[in-house]
Amino acid sequence: MVESIECDLIICGSGLAGLRAVIEAAKKNLKIKIIVISKVQVMRSHSVSAEGGTAAVIFEDEGDTIESHIYDTIKGSDFLADQDVVERFCREMPNEIYQLERWGMPWSRRENGKIDQRWFAGYSFPRASYASDKVGFFEMQTLYDTCQKFDNIDFFNEWFATSIIHNRKRFMGITAIELSSGTFYEIKAKALIIATGGAGRIYSYSTYGYSSTPDGLDMAYRAGVALKDMEFVQFHPTGILPSGILITEAARGEGGYLLNNKGERFMKNYASSKMELAPRDIVCRSMITEINEGRGYKHETGVDCLKLDLRHIGDEKIKEKLGAIREISIKFSGINPAQEILDVRPVCHYMMGGIHTNIDGTTELEGVWAAGEVACNSVHGSNRLGANSTSECLVWGKITGTLAVDYIEKGVPSEPWPDFLVEAEEKRIYDGIFRGKGDVNPYEIKQELTDTMNEKAYVYRDEASLVEGLKKIRALKEQTWKHVDDKAKEYNTNFTNVMELDSMFRVIEIILIGAINRKETRGAHARTDFPKRDDTNFMHHTLAYYDPKEPIMKTCPVTVTNYKPVMRKY
Repeated sequence: MVESIECDLIICGSGLAGLRAVIEAAKKNLKIKIIVISKVQVMRSHSVSAEGGTAAVIFEDEGDTIESHIYDTIKGSDFLADQDVVERFCREMPNEIYQLERWGMPWSRRENGKIDQRWFAGYSFPRASYASDKVGFFEMQTLYDTCQKFDNIDFFNEWFATSIIHNRKRFMGITAIELSSGTFYEIKAKALIIATGGAGRIYSYSTYGYSSTPDGLDMAYRAGVALKDMEFVQFHPTGILPSGILITEAARGEGGYLLNNKGERFMKNYASSKMELAPRDIVCRSMITEINEGRGYKHETGVDCLKLDLRHIGDEKIKEKLGAIREISIKFSGINPAQEILDVRPVCHYMMGGIHTNIDGTTELEGVWAAGEVACNSVHGSNRLGANSTSECLVWGKITGTLAVDYIEKGVPSEPWPDFLVEAEEKRIYDGIFRGKGDVNPYEIKQELTDTMNEKAYVYRDEASLVEGLKKIRALKEQTWKHVDDKAKEYNTNFTNVMELDSMFRVIEIILIGAINRKETRGAHARTDFPKRDDTNFMHHTLAYYDPKEPIMKTCPVTVTNYKPVMRKY
């Protein structure tokens, strides 16, 4: 028996983008019924883990300009960003900083009371507004508190959305499982905003929370919406060993040094003007080059790494501005960064790719928008600058929340509900997974899958490794892992894990095929067999459409307005 719920607007995901969207939607129309559906409790969304800052130009009187932010972002993207999207983003973002302040955001301040901003990599000015090094937590708290002002928002915490219901042209609803009871629901609605975040748990060594799997990406993909530029996975230079937990870029923004085993600040050889504050793709490649050429360290676990030195910053400043990473370093590595240097290595941190949208966050399926990391409106191109991610969530949360309500208010035609699609989805997940048969442990398959991504699609890639990785994941996919040994209805994490694994296979396949097809080095996609950027053949976005056999790959053009691609130097 399928339980049924009706509302006007569903927002899938309760991170920064989801909460910003629901506030804008609820504020715009107090009469519509909005459901925020989330796999986790709201304040467990991965957005709370954002540490360093939120980028915006708020001090033009001190020399910074919107145009500078636009160019830094386009150059940082290795010229794959859609330039009209970047311009809109940079022009709208300052208002979001002030809006958060009005809602109670405790921004860190200068002595004169103005919002402080710190340096982040790839920028021409310090333009990352921050709150110590817990910016995501405080932004989430501010937005969630603001949500409490509206009576037309319902939070469905710990629900797992499984599919989009549509009539091939228009959105009609979703299916979801209430995890506390195990009950399967159809939720009928007029519009949907997907804000389910990134999918970085497709790598073993990752800064993401364990809930960050590709469910939202896969849900859109199976509904016929393209996934775009999925080959571009960002690695952050400083994941702490052995856990992979993020050591924020703010550590380098406040003056931290990266060191090789000769004690050298090696970034002088790769990006002499920016040093440790070169864009992330350049720093990561430099680090792996140092390791490959024998200038790295061996961590006690046997993993190659380099060192991050914060000692010269001083204990007092570390406690004031980097308190969270000080705590992380002590708890997870047993090191006080004011006294000892940290072991770090590039770690999976962000997906530039995502659900294909236009400049408004509109997808190819009428009535569906996407915002935040799950979306790809091409603002980041092939490499994101730090502190632009939380900004993106705020800007397109607001935009999509507004547009979804506009769409609902115009009137959505009433059409027969496609029960057969709900039945097909129920059969897919219950007969195909929950009651599936098999003797292969799905947890071991997941570990092999994520380890394969670490090995075959890391900072540096080549055709042989990528092809080998694709063969390996396809072989793993054929094994009998689609079964759930725990038959409990309530909070069946075994069931949840296998459903997550199911989505991981489809999304990983797209990443690897896209990476094989892109025979160039651009941004976060670095090919040792094709070490140069190739604007003649690859100045385009990659699109992947669902097919049961394998993804259908297409391309679409990059929007270039004011800035022609040039060689990137820092």
